Amino acid sequence: METLIIILVGVLTAVAIYLLLSKNLIRVILGTAILSHAVHLLILTMGGLKRGTVPLLGEEENTYVDALPQALILTAIVISFAVTAFVLVLAYRAYQELGTDNLKSMRGGADE
Repeated sequence: METLIIILVGVLTAVAIYLLLSKNLIRVILGTAILSHAVHLLILTMGGLKRGTVPLLGEEENTYVDALPQALILTAIVISFAVTAFVLVLAYRAYQELGTDNLKSMRGGADE
């Protein structure tokens, strides 16, 4: 199962890098969102896909699930959602001002 998820992380990373290298601003934003999801899957896989119960006091179980990777991923999901929302608003405002979402056109001419 972990091998399958690592392959999925590789595919998501390749798609994200392809989108990040494009000239369209929306594709760049989608690339960063996909890259963040790939990193979340990588952290979850590195923490180990174990079966067990939650680590609560008073439980008499042999195997427990490590809650640290899940807590890190939950925090990262919230932060990446906020950053994506901010960047989307920033891209919309730039589109209103400049009339384009092409990064090369947004950069301006040599005389500016």
